[in-house]
Amino acid sequence: MKTLISNAHLFDPAQGLDRPGAVAIMDDTLVAVGEVPADFHAERHLDAQGALLLPGLIDLCARLREPGQEYKATLVSETRAAAASGITTVVCPPDTDPAVDSPAHIELITRRAQYGSGVRVKVLGALTAGLDGRQLAEMAALKQAGALGVSQALRPISSPVLLRRAMEYAASHDLTVFLHPLDASLAGSGCVHEGPVGTRMGLPGIPQAAETAALGVILALAEQTGARVHLCRLSTARATAMIARAKDDGLRITADVCAHQLFLTQHDVADFNSLCHVIPPLRTEQDREGLRRALAEGVIDAICSDHQPHEADAKLAPFPSTQPGISALETLLPLSLKLVSEGVLSLAEVITRLTRAPANILRLPLGQLQVGQAADLCLLNPHTAYCPQPENWHSQGLNTPFFGQRFAGVVTYTMVAGQLIHSIDARPI
Repeated sequence: MKTLISNAHLFDPAQGLDRPGAVAIMDDTLVAVGEVPADFHAERHLDAQGALLLPGLIDLCARLREPGQEYKATLVSETRAAAASGITTVVCPPDTDPAVDSPAHIELITRRAQYGSGVRVKVLGALTAGLDGRQLAEMAALKQAGALGVSQALRPISSPVLLRRAMEYAASHDLTVFLHPLDASLAGSGCVHEGPVGTRMGLPGIPQAAETAALGVILALAEQTGARVHLCRLSTARATAMIARAKDDGLRITADVCAHQLFLTQHDVADFNSLCHVIPPLRTEQDREGLRRALAEGVIDAICSDHQPHEADAKLAPFPSTQPGISALETLLPLSLKLVSEGVLSLAEVITRLTRAPANILRLPLGQLQVGQAADLCLLNPHTAYCPQPENWHSQGLNTPFFGQRFAGVVTYTMVAGQLIHSIDARPI
């Protein structure tokens, strides 16, 4: 099908686009950006009404709960939430039930994704068999089946020796290793940041050293093995300083932060608010400012949602017994845009960290408004207010601390490979 999107404000920092224009789409591909040839006769014409036309957003971490935890959410419900949020590609970590440690599990998720909203679902394979941290998974077979990288998620690995072997194996097959810098022995049974707030609450804490100690080992092994490493969900300012030095030394590393770590701190759990129970924990104001600074300086490459939908009961127990995580797909873009209004990043920097930067980390030809690329698009009205509430929430998980907050910016439509998968007021002509 030939599609024309007119009256848009094209915005793509990767292409230097920030101007009014139109795009033409042939089937699943962009064939014109800016000026559309006079002989292009569209079968479908959408009026963007002056809204921002962006590359589709790419989320580096979204737990879709299939297979194994469909009582929390499903691929169908969560890809619908992603589509409504302008997200066209999501990456599923391997800590499903069972873990994604074989080609059959990747095939299962890929097949189930065909019944979703149309959002691209990409998969990380398990670093170790069953994510048990003791025996390496068959990474070569996982890559051949479509895994974009390998990860241990938040599961511990038995020893630095095994981690070294894993990184050597991954490097030999040109696979990116996605690692969470969290030392399980130092974290123990902690559920909040180790500091005065957690002490007053009487809750076991996770020290900053749990992140920095693990990060030190990872960086040393990355240098030793030459592996390509992506560092997931940073939470401390000290860690960003270590990454900055490692990047200066030429290590092949990238890093991300989840959006809620850029706004919430340890004080948000001071009233035992289980909706703010996350791992890694919310830390100090100084850590939050350090993360923001590292993002602005490019030390942190990308922003992700770290989406973890839960059933209601998962957040109703005493705080240490509640399950960590926030349902976050639908606040990824609103929170990121808030960084613009607060003067932390420019709009171009925010969009880069949601599009081209994660595409580069995943080594996917996505995240740009470029002729010849897939027509993955997001139309954003930046002047319309959005207030998340249970009644306008798409995810099956209602576990978010952001209900009732007012944000600027509403996604009016989302397109994947030329297919319109979400629309609320794009006007067909």
